[in-house]
Amino acid sequence: MATLPRRVGRAAATTLAAAGFGGALLLLAEVIAARSRRYATPSLSLAMRTTVGPAEAPPLRLTLLGDAGALGVGVDTVDATLGGQLADLLTTGSGPAGAPPRRRVELASVAVAGSRSRDLATQVSRALVGNIPDVAVILIGAGDVTGLHRSGEAAAHLGAAVRRLRDTGVEVVVGTCPDLGAVRAFAPPLRQLLGWQGRRLARAQAAAVHAAGGDVVDLAAETGTVFRTDHASLCFDRFHPSADGYRVWAHALYPAVAAAVVPLQR
Repeated sequence: MATLPRRVGRAAATTLAAAGFGGALLLLAEVIAARSRRYATPSLSLAMRTTVGPAEAPPLRLTLLGDAGALGVGVDTVDATLGGQLADLLTTGSGPAGAPPRRRVELASVAVAGSRSRDLATQVSRALVGNIPDVAVILIGAGDVTGLHRSGEAAAHLGAAVRRLRDTGVEVVVGTCPDLGAVRAFAPPLRQLLGWQGRRLARAQAAAVHAAGGDVVDLAAETGTVFRTDHASLCFDRFHPSADGYRVWAHALYPAVAAAVVPLQR
């Protein structure tokens, strides 16, 4: 006859196995629900190549690369996108003490919604056709996390893209994977799982970008609290940022972008 400790052990093992199976089913159900949601889609009006700012101000070529966040999915006009709001900050000379004077920003984007880090190689090639950017801003990572791509591999692709840009003289600022734990399109515990994986990817991204000579802004650390507490920071699909959300990102990225502009004035 089994002793009491053995019976308790078997019961505990059975309970844990059942809990694990139940948890896996819950996660699967949440993944299916997340995939069946209606999400904001890219607008042709966001395929930006425009000039912002006074004609007499010195020019600055600013190009965005990356995924839907870099493109501006979730808003309808260029001035509401991350790129548009960064350009506005640069043209007005707003920001911290020591920021560069106002510029005329020649704004472009080669970002593609749904991109993963492995897609950056093609985007870099497109960015380097014609007039080479002065500053490139890259936002990537959400697709790598939701696509269950390995953090190290994704970071290596990002690092390679940054190095190619730096080798051609482009200043590079990377916003690491945003706080996916703040995305209300996903229910717990899927939301927490993706948030944890996003933080893991962000750490790998930061190391790869620094090694390649780029600058890093930790978007999750800098802006995650706002996205977790302010529902208006996300658009209707509760996944992509709203105009307010892109403004939060722009202000978080601006000091690094402004610092990247300073050497160009010498």
